[in-house]
Amino acid sequence: MKSSLCLVAALCSLCLPAASRAAAPMNVFVLYADDWRFDTLGCAGNPVVQTPQLDRLASEGVRFTKNCVTTSICGVSRASLYTGQWMSRHANTEMREFKTPWAETYPGLLRTNGYFVGHVGKWHNGTFPSANFDFGRAYSGTHWIKQPDGSEIHVTKKNENDSLEFLRTRPADKPFCLTLAFFATHAEDKNPKQFLPQTESMKLYEDVTIPVPKTATDAALRKLPPFLSDEKNEGRVRWHWRFDTPEKYQEMMKNYYRLATEVDTTCGRVLAELKRQGVLDNTLVIFTGDNGYYHGEHGLADKWFPHQESIRVPLIVRDPRMPSARLGGTNDDFTLNVDLAPTILAATGIKAPATMQGRDIAPLYLAAKKPAWRDEFFYEFAGKKTGARIPGSEALVRKDWKYFYWPDAKLEQLFHVEADPFEENDLAADPAQAKRLAEMRGRMAELKAAAK
Repeated sequence: MKSSLCLVAALCSLCLPAASRAAAPMNVFVLYADDWRFDTLGCAGNPVVQTPQLDRLASEGVRFTKNCVTTSICGVSRASLYTGQWMSRHANTEMREFKTPWAETYPGLLRTNGYFVGHVGKWHNGTFPSANFDFGRAYSGTHWIKQPDGSEIHVTKKNENDSLEFLRTRPADKPFCLTLAFFATHAEDKNPKQFLPQTESMKLYEDVTIPVPKTATDAALRKLPPFLSDEKNEGRVRWHWRFDTPEKYQEMMKNYYRLATEVDTTCGRVLAELKRQGVLDNTLVIFTGDNGYYHGEHGLADKWFPHQESIRVPLIVRDPRMPSARLGGTNDDFTLNVDLAPTILAATGIKAPATMQGRDIAPLYLAAKKPAWRDEFFYEFAGKKTGARIPGSEALVRKDWKYFYWPDAKLEQLFHVEADPFEENDLAADPAQAKRLAEMRGRMAELKAAAK
């Protein structure tokens, strides 16, 4: 199967316009948000959140509407971003160092090939390897950071300042790659306020009522397996932190959206600096996130589990090679976080190592003829082995059906996502679906084996 995919990818590269294949290596700018799910964008149809800069970025590129992560948790997903690998291969299961050699990551490969490489913001993969970067500033965990002079700066503003410093001090004779890894919109978990935006943002959303999700109900909670609806499950614990009264829900979601708008503003400022320097049109710009986020759906908060709210994240790509006729378009193919490393390498003319499991997505918006593409993928989460309960999970994800497996409980679930988009009606026990259940169980086993 792997060899056939490689052959398809090679054939797809021949479908690209000649100018695209011959283009000089580009700069790379990855805008990487935290706990930001697929619909927290104005251009994705969100009726409340204000994201004018990212909306404009989408109008200048392509937005992938079915982009997903292969594991929905901060550190593991970040390891998949850098390595282009499923968790099963890079082996970071609980936000420690991944086992993949640094020389096989996209930052490592770009630096080896002459790029000036930087990282700003959240790392979350063990000790930050500062020696592997030309410019490295790693920090996260709190929204307000104390500076050497005793003053405080908001983490998103520090992200912005550090990124602008990178851009203004980089050597002019080298291509560059910067990963700007925001802490926002992540909650400050130990703070009862959870989401702490900048003071000037508090005027935003003052007179807005945030819509409550359809499945943010006790009835939806009772449809979950007992180990998820249990009050000791971490998803329920954090639901109480954030959403257990209507007043708290409004306060928390408004501050969450304020953090999102602050990220949007910073994205606009760093992109404006690229334009001022005259390099925007020779820079591959990617906006995405590390995992989705429950906004109270199913009576849960945070991420981890295989529901749509948890695994779907935004992806906007602004690629200078893109034909003008395709600018502002959308694509509904399954793209994954593991695809971004090989996409970056292909755009910069660097061969991806054989250990990378994702695929270059550029043919989806560059090729004259649409390439053969995946219509399913394997999702995995190892679970949290210490502290509060976060059960492990696996899933086979398709656009019309989804199969869940909960290893600790040995429980299967089956959802007809096309007819049941909120994943409320488990059909695993339906005799009419026995054949489908068996087929999806077997197919997931095949994809799980291939992920190692």
